[in-house]
Amino acid sequence: MNEQQYPVSGAGLGLRREKLDEMLDIMHSGELSAVDFMEVAPENWINVGGTFGKKFRQFTEKYDFVCHGLSLSIGSPAPLDEDFVRDVGEFLSTHGIKHYSEHLTYCSDDGHLYDLLPIPFTEEAVHYVAERIRRAQDILQQQISMENASYYTPAPGKEMEEIEFLNAVLDEADCGLLLDVNNIYVNAVNHNYDPVEFLKQLPAERIRYAHIAGHYNEADDLIVDTHGADVIDPVWHILDKAYEHFGVFPTLLERDFNIPAMSELLKEVRQIADTQKRWQGSPAERVKVKA
Repeated sequence: MNEQQYPVSGAGLGLRREKLDEMLDIMHSGELSAVDFMEVAPENWINVGGTFGKKFRQFTEKYDFVCHGLSLSIGSPAPLDEDFVRDVGEFLSTHGIKHYSEHLTYCSDDGHLYDLLPIPFTEEAVHYVAERIRRAQDILQQQISMENASYYTPAPGKEMEEIEFLNAVLDEADCGLLLDVNNIYVNAVNHNYDPVEFLKQLPAERIRYAHIAGHYNEADDLIVDTHGADVIDPVWHILDKAYEHFGVFPTLLERDFNIPAMSELLKEVRQIADTQKRWQGSPAERVKVKA
């Protein structure tokens, strides 16, 4: 892995508050060794003290952390919440968080919505969103990453394809990419495109880390990105193709609902690590590992 490009390394797992005690127990016993880094939503931990704060500190003192935000609402018509951005910056500094990412969506106007909505794929939206990302980066004094988002209806006022819009925002904002492998699969099914061809058009140099997750099949042609199920084989295949095309990058397992026992989650974390091992090293070394 390119240490200058990637803020963390290896296979990661999201830290959820309902799993704190179970994860602390197995961390102290050494059974959490499969996990190389962790991720939290800063909104869930900013200004959290007391017992939860002390438990959280035990993890941040031992593991590298990244943050994946929920409410920056980078595409919102409302002004950027700069006070919130500053709160995030203080949280990142306090806990030594290695990187901050957000969704390339919006979730607010006058008030917060309970969904992450797609930004229109237009040139005007590219300029608008890129300017807001640059402002957030200026406040934080660091580059942030945007995640390719899932969406379920055709983008309103569409002037360009999803991949064109995503690449244009990344380029104009000069920000990183949080590559969500499951979202590529979800959108490929929902909007009828080739996921691997989409993947290959992403800018390799902007990838900072990746997510992999499960989803819910609402219908044959409609998948909902729930993070509430095991990762399926076609999504693992896209991750394998991503490592083949770009080389190995840090990858984190997301599981937000229907969370199973840690033993089950760690099986998927180990599968990430095993997939990474297959693509480590030179082409000759890769062939040897596969054999």
